[in-house]
Amino acid sequence: MAGRGARPLQTVDTEFTADSVEWCPLEGYRHLLACGTYQLRRPDSGSQSGSKGGLEVEEPHVRLGRLYLYSFNEDNSTFSLDEVQRRDTAAILDMKWCHIPVAGSALLGLADASGSIQLLRLGESQESSSLLQPVSSIILNEQCLALSLDWSTGKSGRASDQSLRIISSNSKGQLHFLMVDEAGSGLQHMASWQAHHFEAWIAAFNYWQTEVVYSGGDDGLLKGWDTRMPALSIFTSKRHSMGVCSIQSSPHREHILATGSYDEHVLLWDTRNMKQPWADTPVQGGVWRLKWHPFHHHLLLAACMHSGFRVLSCQKATEEKQEVVVLASHTLPNSLVYGADWSWLLVRSLQPVPSFSFPLGDVGARLADWAHGLKVVSTSPAAPASCEDDDGEGHARPQRPVKPKPSLLDRKSGSQSHTAAKVYDCSSYPEGINCDISLLATCSFYDHVLHLWKWEAS
Repeated sequence: MAGRGARPLQTVDTEFTADSVEWCPLEGYRHLLACGTYQLRRPDSGSQSGSKGGLEVEEPHVRLGRLYLYSFNEDNSTFSLDEVQRRDTAAILDMKWCHIPVAGSALLGLADASGSIQLLRLGESQESSSLLQPVSSIILNEQCLALSLDWSTGKSGRASDQSLRIISSNSKGQLHFLMVDEAGSGLQHMASWQAHHFEAWIAAFNYWQTEVVYSGGDDGLLKGWDTRMPALSIFTSKRHSMGVCSIQSSPHREHILATGSYDEHVLLWDTRNMKQPWADTPVQGGVWRLKWHPFHHHLLLAACMHSGFRVLSCQKATEEKQEVVVLASHTLPNSLVYGADWSWLLVRSLQPVPSFSFPLGDVGARLADWAHGLKVVSTSPAAPASCEDDDGEGHARPQRPVKPKPSLLDRKSGSQSHTAAKVYDCSSYPEGINCDISLLATCSFYDHVLHLWKWEAS
């Protein structure tokens, strides 16, 4: 069922099952989209199994992964994602771009099936293409899967003297706290602790108090932690009735936290009182990922597995403690939507959203405060790229070699400051730009498909 305002622009076959999509948030690179995949390959049925004590010994399953990088292009009012890179890796469970440049470059973090966190740097090849190259990795636990990661940099206006940190979770219920050096080329293990009895599906920072992190597990628990005293939880909530698999702190409004679960509910919380959520929205599908819109503070995107994706308006909920409104939904037959993300580009002609920092606002801050304050500072066109990630049990098909597209960094406008608040005004956007139109990408299990969508708020 097509949702109100959601229009498909392109479908890409990712060949492996895709479970993670991430638009690059950095100015000059916002035309780039990364996609991660996870493919479970069973042992060859014709191969000879070993024996031990007269019993057949099964070969272990192999978890394959592939990282894709796409570039978004707009040509004569048509939109397309062009593949510019693919890298075979261990199966990818989660990935996130660092929200700020590190040593002048964009960094992408991967959590993979080898129990590792990898960092890849976006650079230039001899053909002037934009390519991701590994710069650092750390094995957190070889006997489990790294399931999620988050950067401490999510809030706009992060102070430049703050250390760069990563929180990760794994399939044994553990959390791992890491420090990244200033060059982005080194990962230092700071602490690990047991957080959940079963899989710790998700770990995320409070972007406004980065010493605080949250975790969700297959035990149905949502927990808070202070990384300075990691062995003792700040709180434990049993409000979700099944495994908690998605958490995101609002990058725009302090004290707002969104969580999602296999119980098919999205909850909104005031982090100052985690006893009860102040909004509870059923979405008819397990909520694997949640993403706040990069500049519409009240919009929340949910990847709802067999129920497709939902666009939620939290404006009345945050202002008046009323119900969350489902603005759009799209259910894809025979698939599970695991990944979803908003683009930082505006339509049309998809101008890049300028680098900005929103002023601090309380939970009751109105969207109008943003709408009257939005002003473009750069009108140079840019195009995003996409990368796909999926988790499935099918077999990989032969891949066509792809020559990277040249000149992907032509639009690079240099490193931007995230330390000073700026004012933006929608009326100042170039003619033809509509603040109510957004691009988003989703990826789905089973059918190994990456979808590009245009969503119009009106």
